[in-house]
Amino acid sequence: MNKLKEIKISGVSLPLYAALVIILAITIAMGKLPLNMLGITFMLIVLGHLFYYIGEVLPGFKSYLGGGSVFTLLAGAVVSALGWIPKDVIDATNTFMSDWGFLDFYIAALICGAILGMNRDLLVKASAKFIPVALVSMVVGALAVGGVGALLGQGFSHSIMYISFAQMAGGMGAGIVPLSKIYAAGLHANQGAILSTLAPATTLGNILAIIGAVFISKAFANTKFNGHGVLIPVDKDALKKTNPQLDASRIGVGLMFAFMLFLIGTILNAFVPKIHGYAFMIILVFILKATNAVPKELEESVVMFNQVVMTNLTHAVLAGIGLAMIDLSSLASAMTWQFVVLSLTSVVVMGLTAALLGKALGLYPVETAIGAGMINNSMGGTGNIAVLSASDRIEMIAFAQMANRLGGAIILILGGILIPFFH
Repeated sequence: MNKLKEIKISGVSLPLYAALVIILAITIAMGKLPLNMLGITFMLIVLGHLFYYIGEVLPGFKSYLGGGSVFTLLAGAVVSALGWIPKDVIDATNTFMSDWGFLDFYIAALICGAILGMNRDLLVKASAKFIPVALVSMVVGALAVGGVGALLGQGFSHSIMYISFAQMAGGMGAGIVPLSKIYAAGLHANQGAILSTLAPATTLGNILAIIGAVFISKAFANTKFNGHGVLIPVDKDALKKTNPQLDASRIGVGLMFAFMLFLIGTILNAFVPKIHGYAFMIILVFILKATNAVPKELEESVVMFNQVVMTNLTHAVLAGIGLAMIDLSSLASAMTWQFVVLSLTSVVVMGLTAALLGKALGLYPVETAIGAGMINNSMGGTGNIAVLSASDRIEMIAFAQMANRLGGAIILILGGILIPFFH
């Protein structure tokens, strides 16, 4: 028993964790899990930390398949697909993640803490080069998918509009849902049918982006091309971070400030709907950091809030994405070898283009391949978290969100312009 107690899952001894899992299982089996903030949060935290622990100790998975982060995503998706968790619980999880704003809560903490905790000079220098790399990579990726699609008999325009654009649109809610409405209006067709055609590409693109990010982060782990999460070569002293001692009241201050910035982004989005609220929030935090407008003590408070959220909720978010947002059945039904090749083309070409452009501009190729290339095939904010967590580069979330949201907005505009001609 003492040896079992020495095994800890996120700081909890194995016997106690087993009790938590048993209580969760009994509550779900009885149909008594509260489908509210309390019940869903408890389920996601318990399952998220458990799945992550398993992925980190499985030898093959840990070494070659992305470890705990990827295992948490896949385990959640498999548990959902097998029906081990009732549909009403899965539906409540989806609502909790999206409509109730659990993802907004997490992403607000992540972005504000990541940017305000970053070295100012690094942020300014890297951003000017990063965004052009991301946008050029998207153009090259789309043309490559169209070219390969034509060679495979899938059609140049169809491959771009239904695979490349679906993967680069920025996810579900802010990506292929409005894109399907745009296509439906342009073609006078049924939106639901178009959405079901776009969704598998979004899902597969995200999975391949995760695998690709893990592969290159490990393949180039000990090379000069790897910045280990830092985009641009800088003095090591500039990367040293001060970790202030956690203070309960200051964490609350950080929460309020981060959420205020999120709400300002929401207000601005109401005036300019085509630009996502996340994008406005990123721009605002970027300006505040670049101009040193935020007092040091307040910056530290936001960073503290970020640390608490990342430490305790990252695995829960990954479990929620797997359970509620990765539909393995729809993916399986659309799976043909041509579909896989086209999806893989987008991820590989965008990653390679971003790496080459990044190197030419003085950025670390591994970081640009992941953060400016492959990740733009992901499911928006959720996909960014999954890709960066799996490749151990979560500190790049602000850059990834910037490129993803800007690129997604451009895809929606292009989709409306091209669909009458490209169908």
